[in-house]
Amino acid sequence: MSNRMESGREGMRFTDEFRDPAKAKSLVSAIRAVLDEIGATAGNPVHVMEICGGHTHAIFRYGIDRMLGPGIEFLHGPGCPVCVLPMSRVDDCLEIAEREEVIFATFGDAMRVPGTRGSLADAKARGADVRMVYSPLDALELARRNPDREVVFFGLGFETTMPSTALTVLQAAREGIGNFSLFCNHILVPPPIRALLQDPDMRIDGFIGPGHVSMVTGIHIYDFIAEEFGRPVTVSGFEPIDLMQSVLMVLEDIRDGTPRIRNQYARVVPEHGNRAALAAIDRVFTPREAFDWRGLGEIDRSGVKIRPEFAPWDAEEKFGVGYAAGKSSGREPEGCMCGEVVKGMMKPTECPMFGTLCTPENPMGALMVSSEGACAAYHLYAGLRPEEVVS
Repeated sequence: MSNRMESGREGMRFTDEFRDPAKAKSLVSAIRAVLDEIGATAGNPVHVMEICGGHTHAIFRYGIDRMLGPGIEFLHGPGCPVCVLPMSRVDDCLEIAEREEVIFATFGDAMRVPGTRGSLADAKARGADVRMVYSPLDALELARRNPDREVVFFGLGFETTMPSTALTVLQAAREGIGNFSLFCNHILVPPPIRALLQDPDMRIDGFIGPGHVSMVTGIHIYDFIAEEFGRPVTVSGFEPIDLMQSVLMVLEDIRDGTPRIRNQYARVVPEHGNRAALAAIDRVFTPREAFDWRGLGEIDRSGVKIRPEFAPWDAEEKFGVGYAAGKSSGREPEGCMCGEVVKGMMKPTECPMFGTLCTPENPMGALMVSSEGACAAYHLYAGLRPEEVVS
């Protein structure tokens, strides 16, 4: 099967093109024409999964799902790192953060993710020294300024955020800052996609590939999707024209039976990724045997851990928590359907808790907390009409 990369032959380059109404209308017409050629209908739609939570929000913010009609159904994939974090790992964070000697540093979107004993925000309210930072280097600076405290950074995210975390660990090692450590929850995009494609209950006809991850990795980490499973992937930007153009490219490949890995976001994403960033990742991290995902269970080699030579900066080893302590995953709240939403098998509005027991102000599950969560997108943008969103 064909698996060549096309470098965004019509990729948007200028700001005034990103939301051009005429271009948007032209793309909508072209998409509907291809859907007609495929024979897609409301009863038999084409299923396209956007892997990245940022794409999920953009699709609903700009009303793209409504503009394209019933012949296409978007599935919301496991591309939000906060959303796929199991409650057991939040519990590990609480166990570390509640130690008197610890300053626990985290990104803001992880503050309110619930564990079985509440969230990091709850722990802060109970007296734990939990601080929001904007980068791992901020956490390293906290360690410099507080040599009598243990500063732990909550490392979270896909390949996008791994380089900055790896470079921070390398900097801590160079300076010999022993009171800094990393609680590593970095995860990889390809393994959960493989797991979804191997699920006989899943129907995914094509993928919108994540733009930010691909900036680091390049596009060839998705080759297996076309070569082994015969599905096309188009790596996309985040503006409405980007996404509609990417959807069109995926649909063309589905229509033609030519699964390819294509790069609509070529203005930002290099084919082979960022070599310096990849080298830093490889220097500090190595794959775990398995990592537990909310809704997907344990997936082999889907997460990374700190290499043994950097063990002094590994919070998991330093504090004896998580996999270092042999703990299993924690339970999810009764009735919470985050796992089914993450797998693309349920829409957020089908969860009985959505908008009632589970809201952004009182989230029961991670998908309502995260700025990239599908439930948060549905809740925030449910009232938009398609004619309002591209103007």
